[in-house]
Amino acid sequence: MSDRLLVEELAKRLSGKALIGAELTDDDIKGIDIESLSALVVSYFDKSKGVNLLDKAVLKAIAEMRREEKTPVQIEISKPVGFRPEAREIEPDFKIYTTENRRTAATVDDFSSYFRDRLGRLRRVIESGRGLSSGLVYSIDKLNGYANGREVTIVGMVYDKILTKKGNILVTLEDESGIAKVIFTKPDAGRGTGIADAFGMASRIVHDEVIGIRGKIASPFLIANSVVWPEVPVRQRRKTEERVAMAFTSDIHVGSKLFQERQFSRFIEWLNGNIDKNKELASRIKYIVIAGDVVDGIGVYPNQDKDLSISDIYKQYSVLFDFLYDIPEYIHVFMLPGNHDAVQRAEPQPKLDAGLFKELRQSNIHLLPNPAYIELHGIGILSYHGTSLDSVIQGIQGCSYSRPETAMLEVLRKRHISPIYGDNPIMPGKRDPLVIDRVPDILHMGHLHRNGYMEYHGTELINSGTWQARTSYQVKLGHLPTPAVLPVYDAAEGSVWPVDFNEA
Repeated sequence: MSDRLLVEELAKRLSGKALIGAELTDDDIKGIDIESLSALVVSYFDKSKGVNLLDKAVLKAIAEMRREEKTPVQIEISKPVGFRPEAREIEPDFKIYTTENRRTAATVDDFSSYFRDRLGRLRRVIESGRGLSSGLVYSIDKLNGYANGREVTIVGMVYDKILTKKGNILVTLEDESGIAKVIFTKPDAGRGTGIADAFGMASRIVHDEVIGIRGKIASPFLIANSVVWPEVPVRQRRKTEERVAMAFTSDIHVGSKLFQERQFSRFIEWLNGNIDKNKELASRIKYIVIAGDVVDGIGVYPNQDKDLSISDIYKQYSVLFDFLYDIPEYIHVFMLPGNHDAVQRAEPQPKLDAGLFKELRQSNIHLLPNPAYIELHGIGILSYHGTSLDSVIQGIQGCSYSRPETAMLEVLRKRHISPIYGDNPIMPGKRDPLVIDRVPDILHMGHLHRNGYMEYHGTELINSGTWQARTSYQVKLGHLPTPAVLPVYDAAEGSVWPVDFNEA
């Protein structure tokens, strides 16, 4: 019988990533979870060039790394002589805005109220925007009173979207009064660019979002010629007079075997002035915003216990706070939960329970719900973990995991944190707390484990990556995370500076 059955299974998982040495046998990897091992091997060879060969020497090195990183240990921070952080001299200036979302029985009436509120508020945003024609119809049922050929604009919520047999896109739009069938005609080489533009817009329409549509009546349809999203207005980028810097991070995943303790420790050391790299920037950091998945959690997915170095949820948070307590006291930390954290899965999520930490003794650590809106020296920040980005990427062509900012842009333009209902569970209430009422100066998300940046209409979009190495699930998807890269926003200049802690 072959003594390389486990090795053969590992080879399948590493196909295209690494070769396995002929001397390696099942005895060498017995008792090690294959998925976890494959993720560690990929992470080990992540930046190497040429042929990657997994032999006994490399396996020993990986095993040593695994032992060293198994249980994070609180680092000892020394205060360097001569490090005089500018941020210490700046008075904190922050406001936290919270939206009450009362629990409901999740009845049909509760969901009806929730979606009516979404429709009403986003309709007002669209109708107050520039560029709407005088043909605005204020309720869909009034379309029956207009003659064929009349140019009109309607606003409603997307109930359905299908591709017809003729290749056209049929969108069903609804409001409180009725429904409208809207046709986006398939482009034809001889029919001009307007048709193609409208058809391209239709490809970005998703279920449950609120949009406006301009078109011509051809009963019983409306033939569309453009789409109007709630959008955000064009504004000048807001800056601060104080030389303030803000660090944005997420997806720390303390408790995971793949938590990058060394890199995260270097980040804490850097904040304390113990690392020379970008030291002047470190001295200006006054705030840190953490967008969820601060620990890996327990039972988040099947067989997660195999991937954990800490199997007690209280211990996971205890180790996290051991790290956070070493952040200088003049730096204020704002922390949201994510889908791996010990809160309800449905959004909006309440803030983490202080009881998880037993002694939350630092007054500079602030627990916030997800999503959360804060102002730092007048800079408006909307921070959200980012779970809805999965459905946005799957639903809109052109959005990708390799460029998370593309999905974040769609969320911003649609003015809703989670526009597609169903994939991402929500907690219905009388008011939809996921509507983006305030246009933020910074939109911050995580979840996708990959850094991304973009400026749009005066709003900076930041996806803050992760502190977890590449998982076996990400290997299967071909997804390449960018761990241990910290985006720092210079509020005086209005610019983003990524700091890479993978480098010594």
